[in-house]
Amino acid sequence: MTRIYDRSRRLRRPAALVSGLGAALMIAACAATPPVPDVALSSAKQAIAVADQERVADASSPPLSEARDKYSAAQSAVTDKHMADADRLAEEARVDAELSTAQSQAAKNQAVNAEMIKSTQTILDEMQRNSGATQ
Repeated sequence: MTRIYDRSRRLRRPAALVSGLGAALMIAACAATPPVPDVALSSAKQAIAVADQERVADASSPPLSEARDKYSAAQSAVTDKHMADADRLAEEARVDAELSTAQSQAAKNQAVNAEMIKSTQTILDEMQRNSGATQ
């Protein structure tokens, strides 16, 4: 009877060792640091550059300055190995820079629209004046 007990005991030790090693490897793989969010960082940097090229009316506009602050915070998070925070901050920086560009473009479009309305009104006034003079 001791022979059977010894054999089953010998078989359990390697199985327990293998399953314990496998569990340790799985935990280590899950705890590994995520990769650097290079795509998010470069997208944010490019969006900020586009906002600068668009010559945003007020360079210190809240969305653009927030974008710059969040981009700097994302770079700091990468340095501190907080990759999830870095990815989130880089995405927020990109969105803020795009918002700044969109707001600037909307303001320019509104100015063009106001000028067109003014020009149209001037033409209508001139037509009214000319039609009144010929009668």
